[in-house]
Formats: sequence, C-alpha cells, structure tokens
Amino acid sequence: MRSVINFSYYASNGYLIFIPDIKYRVGYPGASAYDCVISGTQTMLDRYPFIDRSRLGMQGQSWGGYQSAYLVTRTDMFRCAQAGAPVSNMTSAYGGIRWGSGMSREFQYEHTQSRIGGTLWDKLPLYMQNSPLFSVPRIHTPLLIMHNDKDNAVPWYQGIELFNAMRRLNKPVWMLVYNGQPHNLSRRADEKDLTRRMQQFFDYFLKGTAEPKWMKQGIPAVDKGRDFGFELEK
Repeated sequence: MRSVINFSYYASNGYLIFIPDIKYRVGYPGASAYDCVISGTQTMLDRYPFIDRSRLGMQGQSWGGYQSAYLVTRTDMFRCAQAGAPVSNMTSAYGGIRWGSGMSREFQYEHTQSRIGGTLWDKLPLYMQNSPLFSVPRIHTPLLIMHNDKDNAVPWYQGIELFNAMRRLNKPVWMLVYNGQPHNLSRRADEKDLTRRMQQFFDYFLKGTAEPKWMKQGIPAVDKGRDFGFELEK
C-alpha cells in the first residue's frame, strides 16, 4: 500500500480502521461518497460507544483522495484528513491528458470514475458542485495533501489549486510533493517518508502527540532532502 496508511500498523497502535462501501449516483459522485461515508461512520459510532467521536480522521489516495477533499467541504465530522493526488477542480482537469496513457481526461469525468453524466458544457453546474475547490470557504478540517510533480493520472496542478486556495483563505493545510514521482509512490525512501509524515499528522491531531517541525514551521524548498523536519516541537 504505497500511498495509503498501513492498516495493520495503525490498528496495532490504537486506531480503528473503517473502510466503507460507496454506491454512486450518476451526476453526484461527491454526494454519493458523503451519503455512504457519513452514514457508515455514524453507524459505527452508534454501534461501538468506545469510539471517540471527537478524534476521527480520514485518508484517501487518488479517487479516495478526491473523496477526502470533497467530504471536508461538506462535514466537520473529522478532526483531520489526508488527500493523496486529489482532483480538486473538475472544470480545469476536464480538458487535460492522462499522460500515462495519452488519453483525453474527458471520458473519466463524463462516464467512468467521476460519472458526471455529460460534457462540461452540458453539466457545468454539476462539475462545479462536485469540485472541492469551489467550496473551500466551507473547509474547517486540517488537510494534508500529497501530490507529485510527475503524476501521470491526476494533474499535479489539481493539488496545487486546492493547496493555494486553502492557503489564500487561511485554512489549515500542508502539501507534500515527491519530485519525480508518479501518481503512486514508487521509491522506497519516499514511501517511508510519506508513511512517517502521515503517522505524525494523524498522531498530532488524533492522539495529542507533539507537533513535528515540518508541520509547525514548514521546510523551505532549498532545504528539501537535507532537513526533514521530523523532530517533535516542544
């Protein structure tokens, strides 16, 4: 699992992992995720009273990253969330190319994964409604974005658009970029780096551990690869 949390490791360290099934409606991929994830999470909370409902986190990669980004625009149920390689603006992504295959991205939004059900011009309100970027003012959940500059499936600028929008509106957000890496991490060192940063991110918000330097101060680009910022701030 190169770009998602290690389920067994988290479960062995005090976390309960819930992976809901999602039933989609054409035209409403975001709302479909909301309906299933939120109702499923609420059922878990009602069924298992030992779960601390004030310490819920969410993590997703690729299509799951999109859903994480979308959900934080619609709910404050989660104390923090991580979104890997998310589509944030379907209107700007629609006309692009999937560089890994050379195919137009239009098919994905019209009929397959995003399943909007029509072209950008026929269904513009739905493209905007399903794009997290247009609802950034409603985000209150701290968000960790991971998006790589050689992503051959979801354009890198999708992560940048969301990050810049949240920064512009003073929302709590961090962005990780692994230079030269594709949609899913392929270098072992980068996989370990992301694993450690996600663990520190979730532990800080959900378990009350100290905040790592990279979250509190950030790491300047000129220090990338030399100063990792893993040390915990006092």
